[in-house]
Amino acid sequence: MRKKVLVTGATGQLGRSFRDLEAQHSDVEFTFADRAQLDLAVAGQVAQHLNSHQYDFIVNCAAHTAVDKAEQERDLAEQVNHHAVVELAQAVKEQGVYLIHVSTDYVFDGCHHKPYAEDHPTAPVNNYGQTKLHGERAIQSSGVNASIVRTSWVYSQHGNNFVKTMLRLGRERDTLTVIDDQVGSPTYAADLADAIMALIEQQQNNPATGCNIYHYSNEGVCSWYDFAKAIFDLAGIQCSVSPIETKDYPTPAIRPHYSLLSKQKFKHHTGLSVPYWRDSLAVCLQKIKDDARV
Repeated sequence: MRKKVLVTGATGQLGRSFRDLEAQHSDVEFTFADRAQLDLAVAGQVAQHLNSHQYDFIVNCAAHTAVDKAEQERDLAEQVNHHAVVELAQAVKEQGVYLIHVSTDYVFDGCHHKPYAEDHPTAPVNNYGQTKLHGERAIQSSGVNASIVRTSWVYSQHGNNFVKTMLRLGRERDTLTVIDDQVGSPTYAADLADAIMALIEQQQNNPATGCNIYHYSNEGVCSWYDFAKAIFDLAGIQCSVSPIETKDYPTPAIRPHYSLLSKQKFKHHTGLSVPYWRDSLAVCLQKIKDDARV
């Protein structure tokens, strides 16, 4: 019997990456819900939807992810990233569905100096991270069977992201300045979707109860400056990039200076290897190039 998987936030980078891999999983019946079908900003819609549909797994990709806007849109960020997750967890628990919830490296303060393990104390430095942490805690306290997957610096060939912004700016300008004192690891959304599918497969074969937290990003470490340099190098763009410090590029939201995530728990649980960030970047850039030809 095909397992039924609901993917929320279907028009976002990760949601669209799940659509891309749908053909690879003939044993899965996917349902993709965007804001038109399931608006997490509207109280009650989550429970109403789940009361009229049946699923085996729900992958919650929906979130208020505009980090700077979350400083002003505090009520909206709290509704989508926290209160809607409370509703989702309760509805999922009542139906006995397994929940996979996507969270963020921004639950940490960035003051650590080695990869963050799942049990490291959380201490968000911005409202986005705080609301996402509220969502995590709501799931943990609900008693639902779930996995929380924290990730970082997500990009893809879809939507708006750092990679596509750099490609545009690199072709428009001769020089750019990019922050080099914020360190982490990029995550190709297609790899993250594959990782979540591996967790679903593992849960189906070896059911676990309670709430488990996993970290997933691509392997390796870089700064935003390193990331931009790699984008231009791999794309063959001639643009000079100069490093600057965070203080020279003020934003409404504070960013953690260090947010590298340890993937050891995920790799041990699934037995999968994690692609190196630069290798996955090359794959994404090729897909963007191919899409431009169509």
